[in-house]
Amino acid sequence: MKKKVLGVLLSTTMVAGMLSACGEAAGTPASTTEQPASTTTEQPASTTEATPAADTTAATPADSSTAEAPAAAADEGKVLNIAAWNEEFKSRLTDHYPGYEVVDGTTGKIGDVTVKWLITPNENNAYQDRLDEILLGQENASADDKLDLFLVEADYAVKYTDTDYTVPLSDLGVTADDLKDQYSYTQAVVTDSNGVLKGSSWQGCPGVMIYNRKIAEEVFGSQEPADIQAKFSDWDKFVESAEELKAAGYHVISSTADTFRVYQNNAKLPWVDGNKIQVDDNLKKWAEDSKKLYEAGYCDTWDQWGEDWNKGFYPEGKVFAYFGPAWLIDFCMAADVEGSVAHDGGWAATEGPQGFYWGGTWICAATGTDNAGLVADIMKKMTCDPEVMKDIVLKDNDFVNNKPVMEELAKDPSYKNDVLGGQNPLPMFCAGAENIDMANLTAYDQGLLGDFQKAMNDYIKGNYKTIDEAMEQFYTLALQRYPDLVR
Repeated sequence: MKKKVLGVLLSTTMVAGMLSACGEAAGTPASTTEQPASTTTEQPASTTEATPAADTTAATPADSSTAEAPAAAADEGKVLNIAAWNEEFKSRLTDHYPGYEVVDGTTGKIGDVTVKWLITPNENNAYQDRLDEILLGQENASADDKLDLFLVEADYAVKYTDTDYTVPLSDLGVTADDLKDQYSYTQAVVTDSNGVLKGSSWQGCPGVMIYNRKIAEEVFGSQEPADIQAKFSDWDKFVESAEELKAAGYHVISSTADTFRVYQNNAKLPWVDGNKIQVDDNLKKWAEDSKKLYEAGYCDTWDQWGEDWNKGFYPEGKVFAYFGPAWLIDFCMAADVEGSVAHDGGWAATEGPQGFYWGGTWICAATGTDNAGLVADIMKKMTCDPEVMKDIVLKDNDFVNNKPVMEELAKDPSYKNDVLGGQNPLPMFCAGAENIDMANLTAYDQGLLGDFQKAMNDYIKGNYKTIDEAMEQFYTLALQRYPDLVR
C-alpha cells in the first residue's frame, strides 16, 4: 500500500513528511530553489510508474556502526547514473575522487564503471520534476538506466528522505564512526521521521556578511572586519550604517531578498505545526524592516540571481554587501571575470547582525541502485575522508563538513581566501556551523518560504497597503499549493 501511495504522490511531485506514524499525505510541489543552475541538460530516464521499496525501519545512525555493506561486494552495474541540478558536485568528484576520469562533458569513468551525469537546471522546479519521473520508473528501468545517486537541498530534502526511494546509509555500510566528524545539523537535514539517516554532505553552509573593502574604506574609514562588524552588529546599527552608505551613493545590499535567509533562520516557529501554517513574528519583522529599507532608498527589490541583482558584483553596481556562505563567495560572485570585485580580491567578510545558514547539497542513494558499493565509497571519500575534505578546502575554498579539518585550517595562518583579499574567514564559519539548528525543518519549507517572499515583496513595493493584506495573499498561495494545510 505504501508503494502505491508513494507512486501517486511522487507523480504529483510531492512526498514530504507523510511516512510518519499517522501516514497522512503532505501536499503538492515546492517552488524553485535559489541557487544558480547549470544549463547542461540530459534526456530523462524511464517514465513508468512502478515504485521501488525499501525498509525505512533500518538502524538509526547511532546503531549503524555495526552495519555491513551487503551490496558492496555484489555490485553489478556498469553505469553509475547521477542526477543533479548543476555542475558543482560533478566538479568535486572530478577533482577529488581517486581514479575518476573525464570522458566528455556528461560522462566519466571510475574503473570499469561509466559515470553518466543527468543534469537538469532548477528553474521552474525542472530538476525535481525530472528526478520524480526517474524515481517512479526506477523499479522497471534497465540496469544501465537505474539511478544510483542523486542530490538534494535542505528546502526539499524531506520530500525524498521520508520515502522508500532513498537507501539508509546503514544499509550501504556507511557507519556512525565514518560520520563522526560531521557537523550535526548536516545529518539532521537528511534524517527521516523514523530517525534513519538517508544522506550525507561534503559541505557546511554557515553564512556571513560579505562587504566591499573599497566602499568600507571610503565610507567608514576602515575595511577591517572588526571595525565593520561594529557598524553592523545588530539591525539598528545596520540601518544607521545604511544611511551613511546612501549619503555616499551606495546601497547597503542589492535587494531586500538578501536578508531573508538571515531572518528566516532566526525564526522560532516551524512553517507548519501538524497541518497548520505558522508565520513566525521574525518573518513579519523581515517584511516590515525590508519595506523601510526600500522606501528609504537603501536597497532595491531585485530577484536573486537576476542581472540587476548581480550588478553589485562589479564596482559600478555600488552595492556594499551581500549575505551568504562559502559557496556564494567563491562560486557565484564572478571571481573569474576580470573587473569584478571578487576577481580583484575586493571583498571581506564579517559576522553581520545575526548568524544564519543558506543552502547545502546532500548525496542520497537511490533505492534500486546496482552500484551500492561504489555509491557508499563515494559517500565515504567525498563526505568523510579528512584528506579529501582538506583538499576540497585548499583547492576550492568550500567549507567542508568535517569539524577537525575546518578547525585546523581556521587556525592556519597560511590559509587565505583570494576573493576576500587574503582573509581567512574560517573561524567565523566554524563558529556559525556549530550554532545551526535544524529543529524547525519541515517538508513544506521550500514552497511556503517562496510563497511568503512573493506576497511580502508585493507589500514591500507598495502593492498592498498593509501587511495583513499581504498575509491574505500568502495564505491564498500557500493553500493552493498545499490544500491539506489550514491557516
